Amino acid sequence: MNKLEKTKSGLESYSRELGASLFGIADISAVRDEFRLAEKFIKRFDRAISLGVRLVDSVLDDIEDAPTPLYYHHYRQLNFFLDRMAFQISSRIQGSGFGALPIPASQVIDWKNQQAHVPHKKVGELAGLGWIGRNNLLVNREFGARFRLVTILTDLPIDPDKPMPFGCGSCQRCLAVCPVGAIREEQRDFDHLGCYEKLKEFRNRGLVGQFICGVCVKACCGKAKRLETF
Repeated sequence: MNKLEKTKSGLESYSRELGASLFGIADISAVRDEFRLAEKFIKRFDRAISLGVRLVDSVLDDIEDAPTPLYYHHYRQLNFFLDRMAFQISSRIQGSGFGALPIPASQVIDWKNQQAHVPHKKVGELAGLGWIGRNNLLVNREFGARFRLVTILTDLPIDPDKPMPFGCGSCQRCLAVCPVGAIREEQRDFDHLGCYEKLKEFRNRGLVGQFICGVCVKACCGKAKRLETF
């Protein structure tokens, strides 16, 4: 194992010690011009660490056809957890003499178009964590869409992982449960505006205090197995 492989292996081990369920490295050189960041950052970083943490299944079990206060609280706490983890990893990278920029897990700057400073799911896709499913979310083979992401941009000279091909196959569980019919057979036909209007409705009804849903996340459960013992 060479030095770069050791660096990557060490980062993954540290990330998993902090609580990461998923870890991957993305080559972002072809997509970074699309990021909504200062140009100095776009030019500096050509790698990104994508981290995912699995949602707690029992919280999702509380969801039927709309988000719940329990899911909203879990969503917020998981974002705090992801941001803390990204901060710790960024600090370690900086301590080794390289640059790192942690991107907030859920700091959306354009809700209508569902855009953040950096598209976490696109970075996750490039990092080999999954594929963009019919539900317009990153889908992992093991966890489905039941996880959340955070991204760290870095100039560490580290080998990227390879993206996965589309893997939803014939599964259409998310189509059947979407409360507004925004999910279609072809992922490219996803109705962003229809989804956004439904999220606004949920918030305006006082169900949750943010534009979230969780219905299709619950439906997309992947192949994670139940543990018989701890």
